[in-house]
Amino acid sequence: MNPEEFRRVGHQLIDWIADYRARVAGLPVQSSLEPGAVRAQLPASPPQDPQAFEEVFKDLDAIILPGLSHWQHPSFFGYFPGNGDLASVLGDYLSTGLGVLGLSWQSSPALTELEEVTADWVRQMVGLSDSWSGVIQDTASTSTLVALLCARERASGYSLARGGLQEQEKPLIVYVSAHSHSSVEKAALLAGFGRANLRSIPADENYAIRPEALAEAIRADLGRGLVPCAVVGTTGTTTTTALDPIRAIAETAREHGLWLHVDAALAGSAMILPECRWMWDGIEGADSLVFNPHKWLGAAFDCSLYYVRDPEHLVRVMSTNPSYLQSAVDQRVKNLRDWGIPLGRRFRALKLWCLIRSQGVAGLQARLRRDLANAQWLAEQVRGTADWRVLAAVPLQTVCVRHEPRGLEGAALDDHTRGWAERVNRSGGAYLTPAILDGRWMVRVSIGSIPTERVHIEALWALMQREVETPQPS
Repeated sequence: MNPEEFRRVGHQLIDWIADYRARVAGLPVQSSLEPGAVRAQLPASPPQDPQAFEEVFKDLDAIILPGLSHWQHPSFFGYFPGNGDLASVLGDYLSTGLGVLGLSWQSSPALTELEEVTADWVRQMVGLSDSWSGVIQDTASTSTLVALLCARERASGYSLARGGLQEQEKPLIVYVSAHSHSSVEKAALLAGFGRANLRSIPADENYAIRPEALAEAIRADLGRGLVPCAVVGTTGTTTTTALDPIRAIAETAREHGLWLHVDAALAGSAMILPECRWMWDGIEGADSLVFNPHKWLGAAFDCSLYYVRDPEHLVRVMSTNPSYLQSAVDQRVKNLRDWGIPLGRRFRALKLWCLIRSQGVAGLQARLRRDLANAQWLAEQVRGTADWRVLAAVPLQTVCVRHEPRGLEGAALDDHTRGWAERVNRSGGAYLTPAILDGRWMVRVSIGSIPTERVHIEALWALMQREVETPQPS
């Protein structure tokens, strides 16, 4: 494709995306296709001859679009708000169009320096002190893996330079909440700790980690001759957005020399609101933290911010310095390949930079406050309606609900819960995700898509009430 053809098709593509966003509210939120339906419509073999891009547009409309569940729909309440603000989409488009790679500072100086600036802008926006340094990773899963690698090397005296964990006489132990994201366990396993060296710490009635249980587990492991290494706290758990007491955890971690990593994947966005920063009180006592601007803030996926208090330690653990990447300025610049796992990096900062410049801090704050208010409104409706329950506190934008008809309990109640949630999703009117809490199924309503207004919450609540009363076939 030459530049002139790109210009013509590119205009069509931008129009197609703009039209999609303009009409997405009229589409069923969840795809109704059966497994294999998309694949069956696509050729089994690649085309031998070139095809006009118009053929791609035809297939986008006829095959791809019907096979999507629409995350940008105003009635998408599943998982988390994966909202790509269109200004951020343009930044992502710029990144791909420029096609540069950040192998080193010298390979694309602006890539590195804009990322430094943008990460620092966000640091200021969420109220962190200037003792933190940030870098953009792809997801929180990667950031947590990097954090646990750093924790491992600090506790082992840089075993990577010797025999690795195989050389350690005493196992290193990682402490996590029973409500931590599954990526935390996965990161611990990938970092070589082993499942036997993971400790799941009980939570309190608010689903937050119990600091006294953490301290007790650490003392027990010390008594066994083991080496406590790291603890992962969570600000905004996936299931309920519960808030671990970061200050108390930080004090325990400091007392025993543990690395404290804080996972604020979704809730970190809320910290641009000064009134929400109590949620991670004590954060300055952490060693590392992650949050995802692609969850709720509005950045197009993937864009995860990882902050550390000791960047020199991070670089020592992650550094690679092959001769073909060395340059005369290396002592004066950051080479971000040494701040994470991949050697190359995309120009992700552009989509965050475009988002912040387009919306301004005030614009982003206004949208998040709207979502918080909508969550409180829905929680009030549920609490005030017979046979409905809000199952957890609602500090952010997620409301955990269950419909509990009199006389229905146990497995029958679970079937009822999953049944009405599935009917809501099949209706095309909204998208919800059920989850297990305290051993029973419930439904998460995650509010925060960019176009979602109060009218959409009202429509959702009416739909939920309608579907729980739908008679089931015998």
